Amino acid sequence: MADKQTVTFIITRQDGPDSAPYKETFNIPYKKNMNVISGLMEIRQNPVNANGEKTTPVQWDMNCLEEVCGACSMVINGTARQSCAALIDQLEQPIRLEPMSTFPVVRDLIVDRDRMFDALKQVKAWIPLDGTHDLGPGPRMPEKKRQWAYELSKCMTCGVCLEACPNVNDKSNFIGPAALSQARLFNAHPTGELNASERLNGLMEDGGIDGCGNAQNCVEVCPKGIPLTTSIAAMNRATNIQAFKNFFGSDHAH
Repeated sequence: MADKQTVTFIITRQDGPDSAPYKETFNIPYKKNMNVISGLMEIRQNPVNANGEKTTPVQWDMNCLEEVCGACSMVINGTARQSCAALIDQLEQPIRLEPMSTFPVVRDLIVDRDRMFDALKQVKAWIPLDGTHDLGPGPRMPEKKRQWAYELSKCMTCGVCLEACPNVNDKSNFIGPAALSQARLFNAHPTGELNASERLNGLMEDGGIDGCGNAQNCVEVCPKGIPLTTSIAAMNRATNIQAFKNFFGSDHAH
């Protein structure tokens, strides 16, 4: 960093979903161990831009502040990532903050990630329960399977994989890598596999797994290191088998 006394942010702002985006520059005092979130908090506390003009506080999304919730995703110096884990000392200045372009902008750096939750509905990424009474302990998973399933369960619906995927764009309704991997997770569960065919049929619907172009950007950028391409390959095979079962009218064919 050239100047340890100040940190410069160039932030792409937008007053509302239908407003035009614009850039605004801020200079804030440098503090040791700052991350992007603490920089944004400093701007919120004193919303004055680099020209000395009073402005509106920058809006962004956050929750856990420990890279678990996925809410604070944004594009930082051209790369989509979690802003809570982006340390100022490791970033080139000026630090450029933009909202993720894959999702509709709500305001400033806040985006609407509804498409991710709609995708989870499409693949039925849950395990249905028979009533609300206590069913007792569920079936045990083999330890080896539990270990790789745990890796898939780390997904925090942050949207970074969708931002990196060239097949997720405004001309495509591809649901993206996260939902494909979650279908694999729930199909691996001893109770969840009872509804495996429903999830696979969801993956074969419009916008499903055939939208993947195998760019493999997703696995490179995932902040949790989830083996997304392995999940996509597994679901490709599973959907092909399911298609044969559907064609021959048997869900019990092997």
